[in-house]
Amino acid sequence: MRKHQRSRVTEGTPFPLGASWDGLGVNFALFSAHATRVELCLFDERGETEIERIELPEYTDEIWHGYLPDARPGQVYGYRVYGPYEPEAGHRFNPNKLLIDPYAKQLVGKLQWSEALFGYTIGDPAGDLSFDERDSAPFVPKCKVIDPAFTWGEQPSLRTPWDRTVIYETHLRGISMRHPAVPERQRGTCAGLTNPELLRHIRELGVSSVELLPVHAFVNDQHLLEKGMNNYWGYNSIGFFAPHPAYLASGRISEFKEMVAHLHKAGLELILDVVYNHTAEGNERGPTLSMRGIDNASYYRLLPDERRYYINDSGTGNTLDLSHPCVLQMVTDSLRYWATEMRVDGFRFDLATILGRYADGFNERHSFLVACRQDPVLSKVKLIAEPWDCGPGGYQVGGFPPGWAEWNDKFRDNVRAYWKGDRGELGELARRLTASGDLYNQRGRRPFASVNFITAHDGFTLRDVVSYDHKHNEANDENNQDGTDRNISWNHGCEGATDDPSIRRLRVQQMRNMLATLLFAQGTPMLVAGDEFGRTQHGNNNAYCQDNELSWVDWTLDDEGRELLAFCQHLIALRRSYPILRRQRFLVGHYNEELDVKDVTWLAPEGGEMNEDHWHDEEARCMGMLMDGRAQPSGVKRSGADATLLLLLNAGHQPCEFQLPEVHGGRHWLCLVDTHTAQTVPSPLQHAAIELAGRSLQLLELLR
Repeated sequence: MRKHQRSRVTEGTPFPLGASWDGLGVNFALFSAHATRVELCLFDERGETEIERIELPEYTDEIWHGYLPDARPGQVYGYRVYGPYEPEAGHRFNPNKLLIDPYAKQLVGKLQWSEALFGYTIGDPAGDLSFDERDSAPFVPKCKVIDPAFTWGEQPSLRTPWDRTVIYETHLRGISMRHPAVPERQRGTCAGLTNPELLRHIRELGVSSVELLPVHAFVNDQHLLEKGMNNYWGYNSIGFFAPHPAYLASGRISEFKEMVAHLHKAGLELILDVVYNHTAEGNERGPTLSMRGIDNASYYRLLPDERRYYINDSGTGNTLDLSHPCVLQMVTDSLRYWATEMRVDGFRFDLATILGRYADGFNERHSFLVACRQDPVLSKVKLIAEPWDCGPGGYQVGGFPPGWAEWNDKFRDNVRAYWKGDRGELGELARRLTASGDLYNQRGRRPFASVNFITAHDGFTLRDVVSYDHKHNEANDENNQDGTDRNISWNHGCEGATDDPSIRRLRVQQMRNMLATLLFAQGTPMLVAGDEFGRTQHGNNNAYCQDNELSWVDWTLDDEGRELLAFCQHLIALRRSYPILRRQRFLVGHYNEELDVKDVTWLAPEGGEMNEDHWHDEEARCMGMLMDGRAQPSGVKRSGADATLLLLLNAGHQPCEFQLPEVHGGRHWLCLVDTHTAQTVPSPLQHAAIELAGRSLQLLELLR
């Protein structure tokens, strides 16, 4: 350390946690239940030279704290935490390792992999029981004190109702890296997403909410860097309050807020994909970067009888212990920070089952789930669970409490299987088209609870679903053994790209089929960026390490892509225009005697109602879904005034003659969409029966 005039320090307060500028100085507060001493380390503005160490003078309710009257925003810092190094008891304190503040609002510098990052000495026969004395400061990112001031202007919260929500999942870097209108220096950053041309595309598509893959500060895995790759998706968090430094073109936190302001001005909500189930520190052989060195036994779930080792329900080496009150506080503080200070509109929780898991398994009354439901801030934003993890009983689709929405992979699997032509899918399809009431129609949950998707960032793109029978992940350098083998996909006669016009036509028709099914089904639809115009990843279904043109959205559209985009825009516009496609009550098929109407009726091609024989016919691939606009729209007993729509689906390869039903008060039917012809201009039907082409869908409106 170079000579430096020692900073003044006073007691400060144990709250708020983190480094907080109050206009006069900076308060520093750090939780650790088992530490014996905490040093605050100050660095130069580049984070390269440590200039002072200050022992935090006070310890209150397990919080170490102190106040620096001379500190200002821009101050770079880290911590060294003293305590027992007893891995077999769960303690891994090592003051030789500079630690990231879990509450840091900004990080500077990149992690540089070095043996000095590890609390034990690599190569020592004692393994992680050994103790390493090398200083890790030159290799670890540093924290920076921020000034949170920002002028938002007159921007009321959007609070888009769930029934009007259409989610657009994308990657902050990938969406702008190849966009021709985005300046090169802004590509892949928050500034890139403020580009007017890019925002115009998203707005004109018709979606309501942009969902970004993780933007919290994360670490690039050493084994990927050695291969010339990196952790593109970012599911490897090391800071829950700080944006990933590479996503700030300006280096300023305000850039994230500017992005949010531009999205809101365009009428778009922002949902963040957040990773609170684990951190980048890995298992007992991983580096000591933050929480492991601050209080390992409090932050992480350890094996009860062998506290040297970590419970690995996340599949990444460690699992955060949200049953600990201070860890629970950290996560909820993080969520409130992004929802209030950053004005984020919602969150999608990676491996969310972990967040509701006690030692004996998932509990929908877990402290975290209860905290979100009762919190005056979090209860008002969109909360979406990925309802599975790698632990026992980890699959919890339909198991989250009221107030939560959930990714519904049953919708994905069934819709793919149905349009692929698999046998016996009609009964399952009926459940998925009606917002999976078998899973969610309980305890007052609403259809929005089912977040329907056919593709996500993890897996094939929509074009690849119709172009590949098998994954092609060779570029990941894992012998094509990574990624799922259960893709429920069909190449339609040729693996990958082809010039065969008949195969190309059928693939595009199948993409139209799946997009229409997604957007006409009850529930909350989620579309992946690029699927609206048929983006491909050339069969790679696990592109987590591909920070290149394979994963970046290609904005160069051919005629096929432009036509698919226009068709997708039309589908979303229809969903907005017809409330019956996004009802706030489940369609259940019960006859309402008072109103003399059924909300939904399932029709066989002959025109009559589906019976048990139809439902159990495994060769049947054609049916109709009649949604009667006169059905009761709310708990008030009154007739609805919505349009009556008929959705016809035929996954068979042969045309099917379908007898159109007679509906009370109806004159004739109007075809709104035909995926076989790509029709988007309404046309009246002149006959009582129609020929529904093979592998096609039609949406009809009843004219009264």
